[in-house]
Amino acid sequence: MLEAAIRVADRGGVEAITMRRVAQELGVEAMSLYHHVPNKDAILDGVVDVVFAAIKLPSAECGDWRDAIRARASSARAVLSQHVWALGLMDSRRNPGPATLRHHDAVLGVLREAGFTLPMAAHAVSLIDSYISGYVLQEASLPMKTPDDVEEVAGGILEHLPADELPYLTEMIVEHALQPGYDHTREFGYGLELILDALEARRRQSPDIAT
Repeated sequence: MLEAAIRVADRGGVEAITMRRVAQELGVEAMSLYHHVPNKDAILDGVVDVVFAAIKLPSAECGDWRDAIRARASSARAVLSQHVWALGLMDSRRNPGPATLRHHDAVLGVLREAGFTLPMAAHAVSLIDSYISGYVLQEASLPMKTPDDVEEVAGGILEHLPADELPYLTEMIVEHALQPGYDHTREFGYGLELILDALEARRRQSPDIAT
């Protein structure tokens, strides 16, 4: 049932998840769903848990906490890019499921075992998750998905761009975006490394870290 609800949302967004549409996806009557769940809220709680379960759990045994969080961030980006509708839902539910709770605990565990103070761990989670969510939303809105798309869109803008009035934007398009090998999807990794480096610097400043 939850997988059917996710398929419905993948096509029409979270608003499309109704008892009737999920039942149609399953080929059954809507009333039959009430034998398995009490209401639509239970389905929403369930699909959030399924999405969290699909994201790779970080491990405190990974060695470098940055490796663990980097892998988790990349996994979260991949999963959420397939289910962008889940972004506005994941933090809104009041009854988190077991996979959701395990996920949050694992992320906090990596940070705490690495020596982050409790407040710093909270800051780190908020910062990293905000970055992932924001990047996924931005990426989903971009009018380009492949290098060919970038060339088409950037080239189209360049045709009508007054280079003498907008020299820096022209430079960015000509000398960066239209250069061979440019891949806008790499920006995710670059931004993530900046965040991880900044958090590591703060971690080392913590009085709880032995010097």
